[in-house]
Amino acid sequence: METTSAGRSLAWLPVAWCATRLVLLLWVLKVWVFPGPDVTSDVSVIYQGWYEVLRSGTFPLNDVTWQYPPAAATAILSPGLLPFFDYATAFFVLVCVADLVVLGVLLRVGLRPGGTPRGAWMWVAGVPLLGPTVYARYDLMVTAVAVAALAAAARHPRVAGALAALGALLKVWPALLLLGIRRRSAWAAAVVAGVVLAGAFALSMPGAFAFLTFQRDRGTEVESLGALVFHVARNFGWDGQVLLNYGSVEFLGPYVDWVSTGALTLTGMAFGWLLLWRLRATRFEAHTAADAAFTAVLMFTVTSRVISPQYMVWLIGLGAVCLCFRASRMGLPAALVLAASAVTVLEFPLWFAHVVASDTLGVTLMFVRNGLLVAAAVAAARVLWRGTVPRPEPAPLPERPSARASGTPVSS
Repeated sequence: METTSAGRSLAWLPVAWCATRLVLLLWVLKVWVFPGPDVTSDVSVIYQGWYEVLRSGTFPLNDVTWQYPPAAATAILSPGLLPFFDYATAFFVLVCVADLVVLGVLLRVGLRPGGTPRGAWMWVAGVPLLGPTVYARYDLMVTAVAVAALAAAARHPRVAGALAALGALLKVWPALLLLGIRRRSAWAAAVVAGVVLAGAFALSMPGAFAFLTFQRDRGTEVESLGALVFHVARNFGWDGQVLLNYGSVEFLGPYVDWVSTGALTLTGMAFGWLLLWRLRATRFEAHTAADAAFTAVLMFTVTSRVISPQYMVWLIGLGAVCLCFRASRMGLPAALVLAASAVTVLEFPLWFAHVVASDTLGVTLMFVRNGLLVAAAVAAARVLWRGTVPRPEPAPLPERPSARASGTPVSS
């Protein structure tokens, strides 16, 4: 009966994927118009503008919105592989292909001994929850690289390390995938691949690492956890502003620097906890690398000064890899991420004007979405720690001396 149910589940997977991805494509191609602001302008205007600059052999040095590592240029240039489409259409098609690749990788992991198709189902169901935004950013391409790296971690650690390095040069966060991989060969491959790729970009294109300065100067974005302080404060007379700054809508005004510093402090504390976990953990299983990556990216996302809607696809992808392993206990954190994704599409793009206005609806949406992410991060950290760090054994109770040994007379 269980085999039959699993077979039916797998049979419905491609049907569900095709149906949901067709809807996503119809949204981004504007055959159907999704309510709210146009999320595809990032591709048709910003990405395409970068495309023209990158084709000339340099990075967009005069554009502070270019805040990405050098390998991001490959994602921006990739629509050139499909010259028979206009830029935006080619980009959407390639993102859809990356989406399908992720599904294939998750199925392969889930069909191994000890695997389960739950992860593939999480991916199929979770991605469309984000609405058209998920196809209108290159984050899904990065997630595909990260998922492939985790899938290779157990059997091909060198491949996993190289893919993690490539992912880090696409958007930094995939470097966290290495936390739960014990094999030194993976770390060595990551270092070699990272140095070679970074060196190649630095030598071939000016401004490969200008993004570091642009990232440093970012403020507190309106969807971040720290932004909740100002959403509430605006209703009690705080006289700051909400403006487009460094490519995102941010709070500017009194005490913003304090909150941004607080967010960086929390990120440092998260890193400290992860380092402590890595030093204390002794039980590593096939799913540990995925569990650790999921937890680490959750913690860094929650504490970031920016939580853009497309970041959720990272968490959906990593959570899906965890659920591919029957032994993983990340079911609750993964469910919380799916719930947060459903709320995310409500706050952006559907009711983003309410978020910007800090009215009751906007503030409620941000408290709920960010609250779910905090709960997911805490739950994932608890599961990871309890599953990998041995509990201290209780000290043995002192033995009570026997009556004969103590010299006490024994009654007959």
